Amino acid sequence: MAGMGDMPMRPRPGPPMQHRGPPPMARHRPEPIDREKTCPLLLRVFTRQTLVMKHPVRQKIDCGDNLQVAGHHDKEEFAVRGKEPKDEVQIYTWKDATLRELTDLVKEVALPARRRNARLSFAFVYPDKNGRFVVRPVGSTFAFGGRGDDAKTLAELGFQIGDYLSVAIL
Repeated sequence: MAGMGDMPMRPRPGPPMQHRGPPPMARHRPEPIDREKTCPLLLRVFTRQTLVMKHPVRQKIDCGDNLQVAGHHDKEEFAVRGKEPKDEVQIYTWKDATLRELTDLVKEVALPARRRNARLSFAFVYPDKNGRFVVRPVGSTFAFGGRGDDAKTLAELGFQIGDYLSVAIL
């Protein structure tokens, strides 16, 4: 079949291709925030290191560093106000902060997040309409590299002032 690449493409017989369903909705991009004129919000971030083992059997390890085999904090850990998990970092930021910006800030205070192969999983923690806390995963990033959800902002992900951020370091 030499020379097949030189042949012009024939149009498909029949009617032209029609799109099915409504057109895809354009993602609403919030207006950029002037960080010089806008007061930052306090973001309460709770980190947890997760051990990823090669064997299917997982066990909790308590070696003084409070290492735990789990993802994000359980919603029950936020049930009592004032008794939130102890591994809290308070960050002043804006709703247009990206997950990459937050990753870099977490890396400054959490040594496990500095590992070359570390992955950070982000989840919002907030009360539902019945007052029970919900942990909703929203994205993940890698400690080094541009893969994952680096460019997503808090506002795009549906963050509301008062939500907590749970970060599982994998």
